[in-house]
Amino acid sequence: MATDIFRVLTFALTLAGAADAGRAEAPLSAIDWLSKSLVTPIAQPAPNLNEPAVTKNSAAPEGVTTTALDQASPDAVGILPPQVTGLPRDLWGMGHAADVETLLALESPQDLPALQGLLITLLLAEAEPPADAGQGGNLLLARLDKLLSIGALDQARALLDAAGPATTPELFRRYFDVSLLIGDENKACALLHDAPGLSPALPTRIFCLARAGDFDAAGLTLDTARTLGTVTPEDAALLTRFMDPSLDETGGTLTPPSPLTPLTLRLYDAIGEPLPIANLPIAFSYADLSENAGWKAQIEAAERLSRAGAIAPNMLLGLYTLQKPAASGGVWDRVATFQKLDNAISSGDVISVEQALPAAWVEMTSAELEVPLAALYADKLAHMTLTGDAAEIAFQIGLLSPDYETLSALHPPATPRDGFLAALAKGDVTGLTPPDTMSRAIALAFLTPTIPDDFKTLLDQNRIGETILQAIQRINHGTAGDLRGITDGLSVLRHIGLEDVARRTALELMLLDRRG
Repeated sequence: MATDIFRVLTFALTLAGAADAGRAEAPLSAIDWLSKSLVTPIAQPAPNLNEPAVTKNSAAPEGVTTTALDQASPDAVGILPPQVTGLPRDLWGMGHAADVETLLALESPQDLPALQGLLITLLLAEAEPPADAGQGGNLLLARLDKLLSIGALDQARALLDAAGPATTPELFRRYFDVSLLIGDENKACALLHDAPGLSPALPTRIFCLARAGDFDAAGLTLDTARTLGTVTPEDAALLTRFMDPSLDETGGTLTPPSPLTPLTLRLYDAIGEPLPIANLPIAFSYADLSENAGWKAQIEAAERLSRAGAIAPNMLLGLYTLQKPAASGGVWDRVATFQKLDNAISSGDVISVEQALPAAWVEMTSAELEVPLAALYADKLAHMTLTGDAAEIAFQIGLLSPDYETLSALHPPATPRDGFLAALAKGDVTGLTPPDTMSRAIALAFLTPTIPDDFKTLLDQNRIGETILQAIQRINHGTAGDLRGITDGLSVLRHIGLEDVARRTALELMLLDRRG
C-alpha cells in the first residue's frame, strides 16, 4: 500500500508539472503533426542581471556567437561523406544558420525526381555547419523536419541514428514518431526508459508502459491524471480502450483529434479502429507499408512514397508482383498491366513486351511513376529490338533512368524531338532547334548559361548549400510558368558542377510534363 501511495504521489507531481509546463509551451516544430511525446521542461528562473560581469563572456564582442573548440556541433552530423555526395565539406560557407533553416522550410517540389534526389542528398550530407550555428542543433532539426515533410522516414531515422542517442527533447520527439510510423516503437520506448532526463508526456508514458506489459503502472498513471484533471475525456477514453477495451464506459466511436499524430494513429490501430491515411501527411504512409495493412493500402502507400523518391523502386516492384489482383479498376488495373510487362520482360519475349509496354506506360504515367519504372526496366528494354510505339516508349524510359546517356545512344532518333533529347542527354544541343518553349528555356542553360546576380553573391561567399536550395526553388517556379527560372536554375546547377543533376532535371522537364 505504501508503495502504491508513493507511486501515486510521484505521478501526481509529474503530471502537475506537465500541466504547468503545457500552459507555457511554445510551438516546438514547424511540423504540426509531431506527437507531444515529452513534457516541456518548466522554465527556469530568469538570470540575475545584477550578477558581476565576470560571470559573463565579456571577451566576445556583442552579436558574436562563440562555440567551445572541443565540442562538435550536432549540425555537422550526416550519413553521406563528401566523396559520396560530391559536395564540399564546407557546404554552407559564410552563410547563416537561420537563412538555411528558412530555405529548408519552404515547400519543395516533388514533381522532378532528380531535384528531389538532390535535396535528399543535401539533407544527408556530412558538412561543417554555418559559423553561427552554435550547439543547439537547430539546423539538424530543420534537416530532419524536411525529410519528414517529404516522407523520407528511413533517411531521417538513419540521420537520427548518426546523431547518437536521442537524449534531447526535440531529437527524441522525431525519433519517437519515426519509430512509430516505421513500426519500431519498442526500441523508442526502450530508449525513453534508459534516458531518465527525458520526461514522457502522459500518452507516451502509458503507451510505453503498456507495450512493456506493465499495465498496473499504465492504469495508475491514467487514474492519477484523471484525478488531477490533466487529461481530457477524449484522451482518457482512447487510452482506456488501448489498455483494456472492457474498461471503457463511454462506448461508441471515438473522434480523432486534429491534427492527428503518429502516436494517436498507433493507438487507434491498437484498439482495432484504424484510421484512413490517404489524406494525411505523406510520412504517415509508412504505416500502411506494414504487413498489417491490406495489399491495396500497401500498394497505394508505396506509390505515394515512390513519387516522392522516399523509397527504393524495388519495394514497389515487390508489392506490385506480390499476388494476382482479385479485382479491376483503379490501382488493380495498374497492378495487372505491370505484372504483364514484368512477365514479358523476364521471359525475354519481344512480341509480348511490345504488347504489354504501351498499356503499362499509360498506367504508370497516370500515377506519375515513370521514373521508378525506368529504374527497374530501362536497361533491359534498351537492349531489346523493339518496334513501333514500344520502341519510342523504351527510348523515353531510358532517358529517365540513371544511365540516360548510355541508353539513349542505343536508340536512333526517330524525330527531331528525339534528336534534341538524345543530344540533351549528352549535354550538348549545339546546332539543334528546340522543339517547344520548355526546351528553348532548357537549351539556353546549355548553350549560353548565365548566373543571376543573387546567385553570384551566394557563390562569392561559398554558400553552395543555399545555392542548391535556391536553384531548386527557381526551377520549381519555372514549372509554374516562369520559364526564365528553368534557365537560371539549370545554369546554376551546371556552374557548381552538378551536371548530371542538371541533365536529368532537363530531361524530366521535357518528358514528365509536370508543369503547374
